Amino acid sequence: MKYNVFKLFIFIVSILIFFGCGYKPSSYYTKQIIGDKIYTKVYVDVKDPENSVLIKDAINEAIVTKFKSSIANNVADANSEFLVKFKSKSFEPIAYDKDGYVVSYKAKVSLKITYIDKFGKRDSFDVMGTYDFPIEANSVISDTKRFEAIKFASYKAISEFISKIAIKGMIKGGKNGN
Repeated sequence: MKYNVFKLFIFIVSILIFFGCGYKPSSYYTKQIIGDKIYTKVYVDVKDPENSVLIKDAINEAIVTKFKSSIANNVADANSEFLVKFKSKSFEPIAYDKDGYVVSYKAKVSLKITYIDKFGKRDSFDVMGTYDFPIEANSVISDTKRFEAIKFASYKAISEFISKIAIKGMIKGGKNGN
């Protein structure tokens, strides 16, 4: 009985400290910069057009889940605009089996994201995301695995971009006295 009361006391104190310290999620700070509706444009890479579709999907998913914003159908309806250019991708072996065959790869995706925020200010970031994935020994990377790796690595690159936007929003919020 005493143990349960002690746990309850610790829980309540933790909650009070957590909410008392002024914690705000990163989506709060990103909305200060980008607003609620975002228009995205992904420049198609002529050499590898399939990746542009995967990156567009990853961006749209990140906008909804991480930014807590919605996707605008056109620039006129948007508070902000993201212009995404696929810079590079690579696959590096990271693990081998006892016979020397590659059994795991790391996919790296590099993006240049230029954005126009809700105040009309233009800025850009170069971001990179990685994704580790296994394959069968003595085999090649299938298209399915390759596309999946590019999508998840792109999602991680976009997460890095979101972190940078949140930091800008936090700095801007601090300057405004918030």
